[in-house]
Order: sequence, then C-alpha cells, then structure tokens
Amino acid sequence: MFKKILKYLWPYRLAFVLALAEVFVMSGCELLKPWPLKIIIDNVLGGKPAPWDFARGLSNTGLLLMATGGLVVIYIVLGSITLLNNYTTIKIGQKMVNDMRRDLFDHLQRLSLAFHNRRQVGDLLYRVTSDTYAIQSLTMNGVFPIVTALVLLCGMFAVMIKIDWELTILSLTVCPALFLSISLMSHRITTASVLARQEESEVFSVVQRAMSAIRIIQAFTKEEEEQRRFMSASDRSLGASLRLYTLQTFYSGVVNVVMAVGTALVVWVGANHVMSGQLTVGGIIIFTTYLASLYGPINTISQTWGMVQGAKVGVDRVFEILDIERDLKEGTHGFGKSGTRGKVTWENVSFQYASQQPVLKNINLGVKPGEKVAFVGPTGVGKSTLVSLIPRFYDPREGRVLLDDVDVRDYKLKSLRGQISMVLQPPLVFPLTVRDNIAYGRPEASLEEVIAAAQLARIHDSIERLPEKYETVVGEQGATLSEGERQRITIARAILRDSPILILDEPTSSVDAETESLIMEGLEQLTKGRTTFIIAHRLSTVRKADRIVVLGKGEIIEQGTFNELIAAKGPFAALYQYQFSDK
Repeated sequence: MFKKILKYLWPYRLAFVLALAEVFVMSGCELLKPWPLKIIIDNVLGGKPAPWDFARGLSNTGLLLMATGGLVVIYIVLGSITLLNNYTTIKIGQKMVNDMRRDLFDHLQRLSLAFHNRRQVGDLLYRVTSDTYAIQSLTMNGVFPIVTALVLLCGMFAVMIKIDWELTILSLTVCPALFLSISLMSHRITTASVLARQEESEVFSVVQRAMSAIRIIQAFTKEEEEQRRFMSASDRSLGASLRLYTLQTFYSGVVNVVMAVGTALVVWVGANHVMSGQLTVGGIIIFTTYLASLYGPINTISQTWGMVQGAKVGVDRVFEILDIERDLKEGTHGFGKSGTRGKVTWENVSFQYASQQPVLKNINLGVKPGEKVAFVGPTGVGKSTLVSLIPRFYDPREGRVLLDDVDVRDYKLKSLRGQISMVLQPPLVFPLTVRDNIAYGRPEASLEEVIAAAQLARIHDSIERLPEKYETVVGEQGATLSEGERQRITIARAILRDSPILILDEPTSSVDAETESLIMEGLEQLTKGRTTFIIAHRLSTVRKADRIVVLGKGEIIEQGTFNELIAAKGPFAALYQYQFSDK
C-alpha cells in the first residue's frame, strides 16, 4: 500500500517537504512556549539571575517585559506556521483525493459490462465519493500528526532529560501500557471500520436503486416498503457506526487514564524533588508543562493510529477496484480515415455470463460490407448479446468476432467503437440540452447537422415545440420527454455520428405505427452503404432487411430473406403469423 500511496504523493513532494519543514518550526515553538513562564517565576519573582548574559543587566520590569513579549512572539509565529501548515497539508490531501477519484472513475468506465453487471452501483458510488477521502486521512491527517508528534517528542525528551532525568524516565513508564492498548484495540477498530463502510455503502445502494426506479415504486404504491428497506439499511449503518465510535471513544478513554496515572506519578515525585531542593518551583512548572506536551504527542500518536486503521480500510476499498485488471485488453490496431469496410464475421462464438447457462452456442455467421441484417427471436435468446460482441461490450468465451477479417480484440477500443453507431435499449438521454444529447457522439457537429439528423429521426417537429427548442434542457433521464421522444433522440444521435456500422436495438419499440413508418423511411436512407444490424420484436421493421437471422436458445435456427422465410413456413413464419394473424 505504501508504494501505491506514494504514487499519489510524489507529484506534490516539494509541498510535502515544505510541510515537513513547517513541522520542525512548529515543534521548536512548542518547545519554547514554557520558557518565558520559567523566567518569570525563577528570575523575576524568585530573584535568581537571568540565564543569559545580555539579560542580566535588565531590571525585573525589563525582564518581565522581555518574557511576556517573547511569549506573544512565540504564539504569533506558532499560529502563523500552524495556519500555513494546515493549508499546505489540506491542499496536498485534497489534490491526492482528486487524483485518486480521477483514476478510479476512469478505471470504472473502462471495466467491461460484465464487471458492472456484478457490482452494486451504490457501492461503487460510495467508493468514488467517500472512500477516496481516506487517502487524505491516511496521509495528511495520519502521517503529519504522527511525524509532528515524533519530532516534538524527541525535542521534549532532550529538554526534559536535562531538567530532571529521573522524572523524565518516570514519565515514560506509561509508554508500554499505551502501546499495549494500541495493539489490543487496533484489530477491533479495523474490523468495525470495515463493517461501517460496508453498511454505509449499502445505504447508497438502496437510495440509488429507489431513485432509479421511482416511477415503478409510485406506480405499484411501494413507497412504504421501500421506506422500510431504506430504514433497515440506515439502522444497520447507524449501529455499525456507533460500534466504531464506541470503540474509538473507549480507546481514547483508556489512553487518557494511562496518561493521568503517569502525570500523577511525576507530580508526586516532582513535588518531593522541589521540597528537597533538587528542583526549583519554576523547574517543576516547566517540567509539568512539558509533561502535558509530552503526553500530547503520545496521545496524538495513539489516537491517530486508531484513525489510520479506519482510513486504511477506505483506501483498501479503492485499491481493490483499481487493482482489478481490465478484462477487455487493449488492442494495437486502428482504422484509417476511410474507416472500416464493415465486414463482420462470427467464428464458432459461444458466450455465457458468469455462472449462467450459455447465451450463445457455436455461432457462425458472416455479414458482407453494407449488408442489412435483422436478428429476430423470442426474448432471451441472445440477440442483443450477439451484436454487443462487435463493439466489445463483452468478449466471447470461445471463438472470435472479426471485423474486416481482423479479430476485434486486436483493435484499440476507442478506434473500434468509433466505427459503430448504436441505438440501444432502454433509450438513454442525459440532463443536457436537446442539441447536446443529439450531438453526444459528435460534439463538434453544427446546428444544421443536428437538425438534419433530428429530421431523419422524425423528432424535429417535437423539438420545435419545446420552450427553447434545441437549447431546452431535458430532465434527469429524459423525464420531461415521452418514451417515444427519448427513443427518437437516440436515433438522431446515431444518425449524426455517421459511422460505417449501425446497430439498432429495437429502434421503434416505443413509438406508434405511424411514427414507426416515418422513422423507418429515415433509417432506410441512413442504412444505405452501411453494415446494419437490426434487433427487432416487431417483425414489420425487418421486411426490407437483406437477411433475417432467427435465433432460438442461443443458436441460429434459420436465416434468409423475408420472402424466403415466409415461404419456408418455419419458426419465422410462425412468429410472423402470431403477430399479424387475426385468429
């Protein structure tokens, strides 16, 4: 973990060194703080000569003024350096958090759909938004307090040993008990921290699922059930957090009791040293002041260690994701300006999702450049999965998919997907303007090009009726648009991208028959010269396909033109008759 964290700290090494230098200045000020008080007690009030030659000629008033003025200067310098140190360390910590978030979000986007199908969105959201802060807690809120405490501890030990070595050795007798407390409590705090973060991420997951399905929840009046589910997760999270805070508070209490015992021993022995003349009153006061400051760093180390254990859990959760290797390996091939020819071949392709029955079994299929191929069949036979292998949303378990006679795994993902326009289900729009949604795949497109694409998708007239037309911002997940309007916007998005390969997954499932006819006219113009794959349950949308491929139980059971399949009176003819027969 140290090497991984160092990677995020290294870009800010100069600021880190500056912060360490500030730590030494702060420690020096802390060491100087009790000395003006000693001068006042021993030299001004006690009548002893000043410890420095330049001050021996001063009157008591001058010596008092020098001591009090020095105290003010020490606090001003200490306050200024502390402020600067806090700013420096917080800035470094925040930048490290930002860098880790950047890497985590980028990595998540590049993991395959197979990974995301296995994970809860809320848990991933919690890791990005909350767990990443742990690196700041671990380094800036963990390392610096410990380093500061160690520097201060060494400085105070050196001073105290000169004042009274017996008291100094006595004051350190509490250290074994403190370190024993650390060793006994660390594992429990770590376990409690893991549970607390897991339960809190589950709360995120419950909220995310509910907000994503709010329409279904309200339609089926499941608000109370979802509220119970949320409160159950929230109560578990609260319980785990309380257990963690209770352990941390108990740990803090044990540390305070141990230090109180040490202080009592030192005060008892120190008072006897004063009565025997071995130590002055100012000496015992400065020693007890140092003692409080000595136990302060020890307490800081103890308390910070408990916090570090909790932060380490968060960092572990982030690195757990970052350490997952991308299951879609990057290829080396790219496409030139002319792009792909559009020849697609499936060779002995089989596929299954993790621990599930095979979705595709030994698929062999060749599609010529510019050919329009429709995939039909009952739900769940692998139609969408089959075309999802082309842009490498998944890789086949067996066999290979070829584009222009090259395995798609040999292409760079960005270059490969740049050759493909897709209309997927469900239709997804972003909370951006209508223009930005249509131009999502080609943000540099002009307004005229956006309008032309919208006209082909038969959505232009609907957009013109919006308050700000193409500059109208749509609601979250397109809530301010109808299902059919969202679908036509995604079709316009695919039209505008103008890629050599077009994938249409149920392109007209959410529109009426009249709009479907208009959209198909526009798509007919779009598909000319492009390799096109159409996935359809509505068999009316596949009439003009060059070839229709019928899938059943993950296998190709027949293929041919529309007229050929109708004449064959096989599975396709049965499906067609079922949809359009009056019987």
